[in-house]
Amino acid sequence: MRRPFRARTVVALVVGAVVAVNLLLAALAELTRVPAGPPSSSYATAPEGVAAYADLLVRSGHQVERLRDPLDDAELDPAVTLVLLDPGPLDEDARAALARFVEDGGRLLAGGAAPGGWVTELLSEPPAWSPVGPRRAEVVVPTEAVRGVERVETAGRGVWEDAGEALPVLAGDRQAVVVVARRGRGTMTLIADSSILQNRLLARADNAAFGLAAAGEPRRPVVFVESVHGYGRESGLGAIPGRWAWALAGLGLSALLFMWARGRRLGPPEDAERDLPPPRLEYVESLAALLARSRRPGEAAAPVQAAVRRALARRAGLPPGAPDDDLRAAAARFGLPADEREAALAPVRDAAGLAAAGRALARLSGSGRA
Repeated sequence: MRRPFRARTVVALVVGAVVAVNLLLAALAELTRVPAGPPSSSYATAPEGVAAYADLLVRSGHQVERLRDPLDDAELDPAVTLVLLDPGPLDEDARAALARFVEDGGRLLAGGAAPGGWVTELLSEPPAWSPVGPRRAEVVVPTEAVRGVERVETAGRGVWEDAGEALPVLAGDRQAVVVVARRGRGTMTLIADSSILQNRLLARADNAAFGLAAAGEPRRPVVFVESVHGYGRESGLGAIPGRWAWALAGLGLSALLFMWARGRRLGPPEDAERDLPPPRLEYVESLAALLARSRRPGEAAAPVQAAVRRALARRAGLPPGAPDDDLRAAAARFGLPADEREAALAPVRDAAGLAAAGRALARLSGSGRA
């Protein structure tokens, strides 16, 4: 039998539909999302991100990677160029790891707003940063860090008021915007305003050319430090975006609801069909067998034979008490087999005769099948 379409099935289907719609909306949001991301992150497509700079490096032959581990936990390879833009405050261990990277021969491209203590860790006489700077800067000392560059444009949000022991290479209004310095076997290119490399200004003046020159030779790998922008290393279930995790959980819940809605309830199983009464022939024969066990089949058959006689007389238009020959002739006309005619009108001596009489009555009554 088909199970009824219960209300709880509707609930399960509605939950599944809601989850499916949310998944579709999430997918559309990923495809049509507006630019977003933290400032100076290589993942960020917002105006203040540097995703375009990362793409430029890839197209220029650099292998680009993202570092999502803390600086003090990472194995920094001095063969790469490390890009650290607008990192905010760094703890002592991270500053020490950065200094070791440069001393071992690494190339560092770093800077941004309020560099603070990490610059002090790198240089004994660090440059002094100020939040207001020129919007244009030109090459003042041609070095490898500014090869192919004449001038750059900035958002005017940073300047090195005092270069300290570093060498100014890009300056405007007699204020340094980019300086270079050495420590151990490594080199550092320090920028006071990271907007030079951000999406909004990368295509202006020679900003893109500066970004390529500061990264080093084309085959040198470039690693963007993303742990300072809130990106941590995730694996397993933690790597699933939050909205997708909730959507998958909703799908699982809707599946459980649907199984609950369509499954059988606790208790005995339902019969596929309702029980029907046994066929009349089988019923009559079983009843006859029971009556025969009384060892008086004639007495048991007497009421049945009397009923057959009345039925034959009524249907044939004979008077009550009509002769047996007339009743036999009428029974033959009505299609009763010979054994049933004899059982209905002659003495019954066994169960077979009793069953035959019962079948004759059933045929004449027209209320069952034999």
